[in-house]
Amino acid sequence: MASHTASRPPPERQGFFEGRYGRMLLPGVILQSVLIGGGYATGREIVEFGAKYGALGWLAGLGIFVGFGLMAFLMFETARRFQAFDYRTLLKKLIGPLYWTFDIVYILLAILIIAIMAAATGEILNSTLGLNYWVGVLLITVVVGLLNFFGESVIERFKSVGTVLLYVGYIIFATLVIMRNWDAIAETFSSGNHSLHPTVSIWAILWSGVLYVGYNLAVYPAALFTVHRQTRMRDTAVAGLVSGLLMTIPWFLTYVALMGFYPRDDIFGATVPWLEMLGSEGAWVVVVFGIVVGWTLIETATGMIYALVARVDQNLVDVERPKMSRSWAGGVAVVTLGLSVLLAQVGIIDLVAKGYTAMGYAMIVVFAVPLLVRGTYLIVTKQGRAFTEPTEPGTYERSDVRADEGELDPV
Repeated sequence: MASHTASRPPPERQGFFEGRYGRMLLPGVILQSVLIGGGYATGREIVEFGAKYGALGWLAGLGIFVGFGLMAFLMFETARRFQAFDYRTLLKKLIGPLYWTFDIVYILLAILIIAIMAAATGEILNSTLGLNYWVGVLLITVVVGLLNFFGESVIERFKSVGTVLLYVGYIIFATLVIMRNWDAIAETFSSGNHSLHPTVSIWAILWSGVLYVGYNLAVYPAALFTVHRQTRMRDTAVAGLVSGLLMTIPWFLTYVALMGFYPRDDIFGATVPWLEMLGSEGAWVVVVFGIVVGWTLIETATGMIYALVARVDQNLVDVERPKMSRSWAGGVAVVTLGLSVLLAQVGIIDLVAKGYTAMGYAMIVVFAVPLLVRGTYLIVTKQGRAFTEPTEPGTYERSDVRADEGELDPV
């Protein structure tokens, strides 16, 4: 056993997210803020992956919570041990020379998720604020490009503030709908109504939750840049639990709200179920919803594109080339959004039902399974270089990778 201390570079910024809260809360904040766009902003996602099963749909939600929390912990802890702050470095530890397969799936899924949000946002901003479809899309494209231009610091602040606002917004929307339809919700659950899929099995419902987690794994690399704050397994465990909660609570809020309309075709067959559910509320509610969904697209697109930019930067560093300039980073964001807008013409319902399902399977193969198998093995066998809390000012205890990996034994 070998143990020694090593200096660790001080964080570049000080403040709320550099202490305990940064270690345990910020990763979940980032994950939730990126997830919200492709995960539950329109409500269509919850219909396809849980709510269509009526009173039994909560089982999918339970599986989603466990899946999100477990995947977050495994990724945080594996990344912490190997100081893997971009997904290429992490994937090399998980699937070795096949790491490039994740790139392919990630890029396709990122474009798909952004396409769904672009289509939804164009429709919602037109319905709620009266903006021309293309005006709304162009406005959001410019904002996402600017955020990627200014980089990590601005993105962190934007997402931190946005997550609070989005959470408050969705809680208000869900509360209004749930209160107005409480009797119908209670009737759906008390009768055990799952008439849209009367013969569905429990395992099929749980698998629906697994697929939901699967396609949303694409958002996970967006939080890797926060892992440098985590110094021990306790941090990653708490961060994983917090992430699971933050990422699942809005799912349940939307699910319960939908149960007040089960199994109405005008809601469960709608392109944007949330917009239909809020139709009977005041005009101000619909307008606020339009603003909130616009913000969700910005957060989702920014997070996923930023992770892609980080991947390209790491590749440039590996070949001893300078990282992309701010202008190039902003350009990548705009081009990616442009491709997504073209794909959005397919339509939200087909993109969610078919595209998300296919990409969910692909992401499970290239990320979830390696993280569960290889990631768990690396953690259990204590491989990697993990920093712990400082024993003296300015120093950190370090445990190094196993001797059979070419380094020292772990502490």
